[in-house]
This record gives sequence, structure tokens and C-alpha cells, in this order.
Amino acid sequence: MPPAPAAPPEPRRTLAPELRRSLADDILAGRLLPGTRLDERLLAAQWGMSRTPVREALKQLAVTGLVESHPHRGVFVARVDSDQVREMFELAGELEASCARLAALRMVAEERRQLEAMHVASMEAVSRGQSDRYDAFNLEFHAAIFRGCHNQQMVETTLAMRGRVAPFRRAQFKLPIRISASFEEHQAIVEAILRGDADAAAACMRAHIHSSHEAAERYRVTAHPDA
Repeated sequence: MPPAPAAPPEPRRTLAPELRRSLADDILAGRLLPGTRLDERLLAAQWGMSRTPVREALKQLAVTGLVESHPHRGVFVARVDSDQVREMFELAGELEASCARLAALRMVAEERRQLEAMHVASMEAVSRGQSDRYDAFNLEFHAAIFRGCHNQQMVETTLAMRGRVAPFRRAQFKLPIRISASFEEHQAIVEAILRGDADAAAACMRAHIHSSHEAAERYRVTAHPDA
């Protein structure tokens, strides 16, 4: 009997996104202070990866304004520019409000059911205070609304903007009360979309992103009292 075919190798785990999130969390929590040099070679050794994904992670962090790259010197933790963060959230709010407006008009019945089911499922993470799990629900909740607008150009633009504010939006859930507040804001968005009220969906989404910004800034200031 011929030998059984070898099992396919397990896909290699990608650590670059984890590195990016870990560094962003440490910067916003004040564990990595402005001016700290992020050594590419040391990070690669610590995380067991090549320097290429480390370089990519640092490049993505630079887009958020959390780090700065200086030629011939390296990459350093930046001092967060509050005005820049406010402008990023403001733009994200307008883009996501537009997605919510169109989603209220264009989502098919199955998409609306899935959005509502996803929202209900996130309640367990809220009741247990599971910030990381709720953050995962939150990302998919917003992505479902982006897809529901049925405008690929808008989806791509909004996702790109979400990537820029992602570390700050993740930080908001370090505030214990923020998870339940976010859930309630999602509830208002879902209700507006389900009844096809485009104006209300846009207004609720814009207010939701504004609240996210306020919470993220409150956490950041708490972690950096001298900022």
C-alpha cells in the first residue's frame, strides 16, 4: 500500500499585525515614550521574524503618526499630534457616515439580518467586559456597513482611513465604560439601517465616531498626563 500523502504544511503565522498592534498599544499607554528608538533588528529578534515585516509594521505606524522615521538615524516614537488625530477622526466620521447612509438604502434583507445578528452576538463580550473580543466584533460590524453601501470605491477609501485611526479606536476600549457605550451607539445605527432611515443612520454613525475620538483622547491624556 503506497504511503499516505503528507499533510500540507501549516500556514506560517503572520506576526507583523500583532507587532503593529502591540507597539501601538504600548505607545498610547505610555509604556513607550516619545523619543524612544525602535530598533528594527532587536524587534525582529524579539518577535522571531525577519526584518522585512518589522519594517512594514513600522511604516504602517508612521502613517498613524505614532512613530517618525529619520534617515540614517532610525525610527522613533513620536509625540502624538492631537490636531492631527482630531482631523483623522473627523474624516473617518464623514466617510463612515456616508457608508451608513448608503447602507440604509442599499443593504439587502440578508445583509440587514446579518448586521443585526452580529450586533446581538457582541452583547456577550460587552457583558463580560472582554475588550479585545469586542474590538474584533467592532471591526467586523463597521466592515459590514462599509460593504453594505455597495460602492467599492467608498469601501476602499473608508478602509484606508480606518487603518490610520485603528490604534486610537482600539485604545478607547481600555476605558471600561466605553464598551457598553459603543454597544448602545451601535444599537442606534442598526435600528436606523433596519428601518431604512438614511439620514438617521448617517447622523448616528457620525456621532459614534465622534464619541470614539473623545474616548480615545481621554485614554491617551490619562496615559500621558504631560502630553
